[in-house]
Amino acid sequence: MRVIYVDNNATTQVAPEVLEEMQPYFGEFYGNPSSMHSFGGKVGRKLKEARAKVAALLGAAPEEIIFTSCGTESDNTAIRAAIQSYPNKKHIMTSRVEHPAIKNLFEYLSKNGYRVTFVPVDRQGCLDVDYLYKNLFEDTAIVSLMWANNESGVVFPIEEISQVVKDRGIVFHTDAVQAVGKIPIDLKKSAVDKLSLSGHKLHGPKGIGALYVRKGTKFSPFLIGGHQEGGRRGGTENVAAIIGLGKATELAATHLKEENTRVKQLRDKLENEIIKRVPNTLVNGDREHRLPNTSSIAFEYVEGESILLMMDEFGICASSGSACTSGSLEPSHVLRAMGVPFTAAHGSIRFSLSVYNTKEEIDFIIEKLPPIIRRLRELSPFWKESKTGI
Repeated sequence: MRVIYVDNNATTQVAPEVLEEMQPYFGEFYGNPSSMHSFGGKVGRKLKEARAKVAALLGAAPEEIIFTSCGTESDNTAIRAAIQSYPNKKHIMTSRVEHPAIKNLFEYLSKNGYRVTFVPVDRQGCLDVDYLYKNLFEDTAIVSLMWANNESGVVFPIEEISQVVKDRGIVFHTDAVQAVGKIPIDLKKSAVDKLSLSGHKLHGPKGIGALYVRKGTKFSPFLIGGHQEGGRRGGTENVAAIIGLGKATELAATHLKEENTRVKQLRDKLENEIIKRVPNTLVNGDREHRLPNTSSIAFEYVEGESILLMMDEFGICASSGSACTSGSLEPSHVLRAMGVPFTAAHGSIRFSLSVYNTKEEIDFIIEKLPPIIRRLRELSPFWKESKTGI
């Protein structure tokens, strides 16, 4: 059975070009990039090239890039560095719809001496910017907001917000794990101090991430050890993965136009046809300001897990929300924060496309999904109640 993969916000296929670039560094070129000899130095030069490629995609300088093990480490490093750099500031701020990498860290800090403001969103998943601005204080150490939501795809106005926060003398961090490689980002035109990204979200390998730290931003390392990464992250570098990330960011730059044209058209076709063919269906989130590859669709009165299992029988891979909260029977905290009705939040499915998806795959999903929803609703007491009122 063929696999139709539309779960690219969970993880992505490693691009063949990335795999090819990495392979020599699992075997032939095993030198330590920090070694003085030329064998290790050759590896060190490849790391330098990879750093330059990551920086180029972001509009950053190579020395502003720190390689980490994943997006979560990048987020933790950014937040902890800020609160350690400003020990007298005990207020921190984020939104109600963040990825668990930020949400759970801020909840942990709220139990360990920090006042936390969680900024609300509206029914479309758009941030209450006025609420944010009214809750900036003299002792605010950091504001951390995702650039794009991993479930709804809604994009926050990060350039505008970062400038306002910066003007108040507060460090601004963005979790851009879902945004990098899908929408243009130029950090030269923003006031973002720190940015997190992850390799496996943009057709790179798992186990590698990066943290951008603007030159001049106060910083203290999360992992203390050797001199690697300019003394900002100890530990011998994950050489092959870093080289893979560099190639992935190079490819992402070339695919940006396709992401925002062909992939977006496929996403819109999938969404529009499903809405047309399946009653009591709605799109979660602002349909104008969102990632070009993401669609969160709510099917009322059915369970998302049931939909996923039946789609899986046809080889269709999607998700009911964040992969990092899978296994929970609770509705998504993102959809709850948006005020999505209980009967719709439980039946929400996230489709996230990539440049590897085809028109034929989208047509296949459009053909198979409506009968699945009809079958599940025939079995749903909530559906019957909605129709009969009994």
